Amino acid sequence: MTDLGGPGHHRARGPGDGPEAVASQIADAVESLTALWSVAAQEASPRLSLHQLRALRTVQTAPGLNLTALAEGLDIGLPTASRLCDRLAAAGLLERAPHPDTRREVQLWLTAHGQRVLDDVAGRRARALAAALAAMKPAERAALSRGLRGFLAAQDTAPGAGGAE
Repeated sequence: MTDLGGPGHHRARGPGDGPEAVASQIADAVESLTALWSVAAQEASPRLSLHQLRALRTVQTAPGLNLTALAEGLDIGLPTASRLCDRLAAAGLLERAPHPDTRREVQLWLTAHGQRVLDDVAGRRARALAAALAAMKPAERAALSRGLRGFLAAQDTAPGAGGAE
């Protein structure tokens, strides 16, 4: 990982680091955050892979979507999405129901158990993030918050920075 400038940092950085240096620092922070997220998902019961968690979150945000939409949203093939849903349904986290208007189409819904598992993962993530933030000095937290707000505002206004093209 790239050093974020803490004790014993190995990169020489001057004041006013450029966008490339800061981008590298952010990439490392995202990697660390992803690891924190992964641990929270794997500590849930049942233990979820990141693919399974993404599938559940996708269904949570778009209840009743069909298998094709899920596959497209996760950028996976239809057979892979079908097997993923089979496993989630077998675990009692996801329910497949026939579309009321189209017999060939199947809708996907979270079960109450699936929602509880997502809530548990979200709580674990929030607690882990809060613990990391609590270890920071108040001025560092405030600077991080200001920086994140600035980043989000810049991302909203930068051409082509929205991700999808």
